[in-house]
Amino acid sequence: MERGIRKKEMGIFEKFSSKVTQITGSTSAFIVAVVIVLGWLVSGPFFNYSETWQLVINTGTTIITFLMVFLIQKSQNKESLAIQLKLNELVASHEHASNRLVNVEGLTEEELKIIQKYYFKLSELAMKERNILQSHSIDEAHQNNEFKHKKHPPRAERK
Repeated sequence: MERGIRKKEMGIFEKFSSKVTQITGSTSAFIVAVVIVLGWLVSGPFFNYSETWQLVINTGTTIITFLMVFLIQKSQNKESLAIQLKLNELVASHEHASNRLVNVEGLTEEELKIIQKYYFKLSELAMKERNILQSHSIDEAHQNNEFKHKKHPPRAERK
């Protein structure tokens, strides 16, 4: 029973955060924010530009900014996960794609840089082809790299 309540609460929070992010990212919300700031500026002379007058805008913007950071991050995390899942599905479903790239976001930055080097090699192979439709795979780049290492081993292995 507790799990059902928790799931419902998370659903409500997800809907709330998505809606707030959508609304606050709109032109109307920006116009409202500008009007509020202009109203605050215009009210300055009536309050003799007092510390309380300054505190109102400072406190208001600080609280809103603090809360929005978390709402926007929640929304971004969900969007990022959805995009990653869609990309994983495309990679997994394509006959010639390397399945190593499914869930690539789980790799370390160092591992991602290694894969990036392979794709750089693919771009070099593609540049050499006359046929722009010629396809190369990450495995082909890896085979070329292994061949090169066998032909010209690193200095530590030569001795």
